[in-house]
Amino acid sequence: MDSKILFIGEVGVNHNGKLELAKELVDLAAVNNLNIVKFQTYKTELLAEQHATLAPYQRKTVSNSQYEMLKKYELSEKDFVELKAYSEGKGIEFLSSAFDIESLYFLHNLGQKRFKIPSGELTNYPLLKEISTFGKPVIMSTGMSTIKEIEDAMKVITADSVSTDMITLLHCTTAYPAEFSKANLRSIATLKEKFSTKVGLSDHTKGYEAMICAISLGAEVIEKHITLDKSMSGPDHLASLDPKELDIFSTKINETIQGLGDGVKVPTKEEVENIIPARKSIFAKVEISKGETFSEENLITLRPGDGASPMMWDAIIGKKSDRDYQPYEKIVL
Repeated sequence: MDSKILFIGEVGVNHNGKLELAKELVDLAAVNNLNIVKFQTYKTELLAEQHATLAPYQRKTVSNSQYEMLKKYELSEKDFVELKAYSEGKGIEFLSSAFDIESLYFLHNLGQKRFKIPSGELTNYPLLKEISTFGKPVIMSTGMSTIKEIEDAMKVITADSVSTDMITLLHCTTAYPAEFSKANLRSIATLKEKFSTKVGLSDHTKGYEAMICAISLGAEVIEKHITLDKSMSGPDHLASLDPKELDIFSTKINETIQGLGDGVKVPTKEEVENIIPARKSIFAKVEISKGETFSEENLITLRPGDGASPMMWDAIIGKKSDRDYQPYEKIVL
């Protein structure tokens, strides 16, 4: 993947609570040259009370309570120690989002290079306050939030050792999957203008079109769920890229990045070859005698563009010709 853009393969809980499946997803991210493989670290009893209701999208694939669902997908600290080592052995950065203070300090002590704040934790003041003391880069998803809520979160995150230039805000539509028509991707530019941070997209739409649009809008970080099989039981598989889609995604994204170029407006080699055939020069429209005044009546612009540029039109009009010209003969200055 392009080094200018950080690509995060979001495993989340798509490992379905199985360490070996989690490793297979690390392999999937690594073979597709993603920069980061991301998980979710939590202790169920510190994340949800036992009667917490399921979100509507969770009810589509989960029949028990949110607490029971979270418990089923919870990995141990030992699992995450192994996953971090496994990821680094595959040449991909390990990252996990913490959903409680205990898990946050576990990940901090594990030596994460950065911290990812999920959309649901954007209003979790105690968690944000602790992250502000670590002095490490922060990526924060902004799904479900208003500008005011993001402002409040930013104040907490930057209150200690984290500066604005260390923060990346990800636009996000928290629905699984999110409808493309509700992606509101122009919010990426809004976030950049409002908060002067790096920006990106945490994408929950189907496919990869939203990510391509986001990169065109200046996204510097792209996060997308990955899965081995979209038909698996679990809340996030439907909004994920499977191996075939991830392969297509990698190709399409690289093509998009190449197409965006470096932003320096100069003609390409191929364009230079077309300048003379495509542009025009100043020609005599009718017969012009030596000493006759050039005028709009006796001059015309025609291809090719290897003579006097039409941009010199005003400078030539009113001057006297120093030679005779036949109709459609190129004016020589």
